[in-house]
Amino acid sequence: MALIKSVRGFDPVIGKDCFLAENATVVGDVVIGEGCSLWFNSVLRGDVNSIRIGNHVNVQDGAVLHTLYEKSTIHIGDYVSIGHNVTIHGATVHDYALIGMGATVLDGAEIGEGAIVAAGALILSNTKVEPYTIWAGVPAKMVKKVSAGQGREINQKIAHNYAMYAGWYK
Repeated sequence: MALIKSVRGFDPVIGKDCFLAENATVVGDVVIGEGCSLWFNSVLRGDVNSIRIGNHVNVQDGAVLHTLYEKSTIHIGDYVSIGHNVTIHGATVHDYALIGMGATVLDGAEIGEGAIVAAGALILSNTKVEPYTIWAGVPAKMVKKVSAGQGREINQKIAHNYAMYAGWYK
C-alpha cells in the first residue's frame, strides 16, 4: 500500500478510481483528482505548500513533486503525463501537457496546454511555455510549434495508455 501521510494538519485527498503503487508517497497538502495513477517510487510532497493534481494524470516512476515554503505551489491540469524521474518544483502544468523523462520544471514555470517538455530538459524558474510547443535542452528553449491536433494526439495517447496500464494493477 502507498505511503499516505498527514503533516502539519493536512491530510492528502485522493479521488476515486486512482492507482497508487505500493511504494508511491503522498504527503501533506495534496489533492489528487479522479482516475490518476502514481507509479513506483513517485513522491508528491505537500509538506511545505500545496499540490493540486487534476483528473486522469499519470505521475510515472521516480517522479518528485515539491514546492517552496510559503512561496510556490503545484497545479497540474487534467490528462497530464509526468514522465519517469521528472522533478516538478512549484510549477503549473496545463491540461494534456507532457513532461518527458528526467525533465526538471522549476518554481513559477508554466507549461501550456498540450505542450511537450522533452526528456532531460530544464525549464528554468518563471519560464512560460506556450501551448502546443515543444521545448528541449538545458536550459530548455522552444524547438517548434505543433498544431493543437498534433499535440493532443501524442499527449492524449500517452495519458490514455497510462489509464490502461493502471487497470492491469487493480
